[in-house]
Amino acid sequence: MPKKQRKTYYGPTLLSYGFRPFFLLALIFGATVIPLWLSIYTGMIQLNGSFSAIDWHIHEMLFGYAAAVICGFLFTAIPNWTGRMPVRGWPLGLLVGLWIAGRFAMAGIGGLRPAWIIMVIDNAFLFAVCAMIVIEIIAGRNWRNLKVVIPVIILLAANITFHLEVITQGTSLYGRRLGFAVVIFLITLIGGRIIPSFTRNWLVKSNPGRLPVPFNRFDAACILSGVIALVAWVITPDALVTSGLLGITALLHTIRLFRWCGHRTIRSPILLILHIAYAFIPIGLATLAMGQQTAGLHLLGIGAIGGMTTAVIIRASLGHTGRALHISPGLILAFTLIMLAAIMRSAAPDLEVMSLSGIEITAILWTTGFIIMVAKVGPWLWTAKEKPRRPNKPA
Repeated sequence: MPKKQRKTYYGPTLLSYGFRPFFLLALIFGATVIPLWLSIYTGMIQLNGSFSAIDWHIHEMLFGYAAAVICGFLFTAIPNWTGRMPVRGWPLGLLVGLWIAGRFAMAGIGGLRPAWIIMVIDNAFLFAVCAMIVIEIIAGRNWRNLKVVIPVIILLAANITFHLEVITQGTSLYGRRLGFAVVIFLITLIGGRIIPSFTRNWLVKSNPGRLPVPFNRFDAACILSGVIALVAWVITPDALVTSGLLGITALLHTIRLFRWCGHRTIRSPILLILHIAYAFIPIGLATLAMGQQTAGLHLLGIGAIGGMTTAVIIRASLGHTGRALHISPGLILAFTLIMLAAIMRSAAPDLEVMSLSGIEITAILWTTGFIIMVAKVGPWLWTAKEKPRRPNKPA
């Protein structure tokens, strides 16, 4: 491992580390994109460009929101792997600019035509992310982590496929499913490392007893089963064999989750929310296995992806800004609202309460949760790192 370099950074705090701008962008985007989509979906706002309201919505949640969180996570983790200084300053600002340009292009702002220009602008971000990951890992001679770029390349391929399908067929099918599959795979891979590790560390200190089972062949079998099932789902989502594979994978990941002792983290909400978010993986996969595609996608999209990304944003933002790993009631409420949005959208989309449809209630729950997240976590991201607080003082 190369010796870590030390160099004083004098630029904007927001561009000092990868998690800062991209977590902030993801939170702000999450708080605004659903009200915008609902306005488009109901016809209040006209969406410019070749994307339908549904395709735009799915695309922006996968390749806009989720991609921002993935980028923030990776460019915060990579310096720990390579021993090099983090990507920051103008190179990080360039990535931020590419992400923002992609969102503007996808929304049709500026009246860009033809569709292939929008495709190039939108895909420039993930292409740059892949290139910068490879450069950093090679420069740090950290060859074993070079494989981390593979899922990002596949995500880029999914985005290109998404655009090409819309251009040639008017809507996307394979691209959207491949995008979902890649993000879910990353959650099972990364979540399977950090959740039991964080849980074990806390239990050893605070709640002696049974500990999470370390990563072993069973976890590898879970991931392999997930890859096979998700590939089958991308290709033939309604096939009987696909339902069987998804059902088996859901069962395996349920067992995997119980092996992590989540029930013993009740007194540590910052851990508990990770376990709850991961639980939406087997729930969503099982729902897909039963042929409920729309409900399954929202359980995975809102519950698993939305839940896990917000849980990681909270924990990483606390840790990397020198704060104690405790979350306030406000953040617990925000996470709860997002989880309720997943349940509402999948279980009761046709429910009507006080003239509000289930979709509108879902939008309110999600948006309120993200507004709270922006208000609470946002200041941590754009201000300088603080000294650690006392462990008994909630953040």
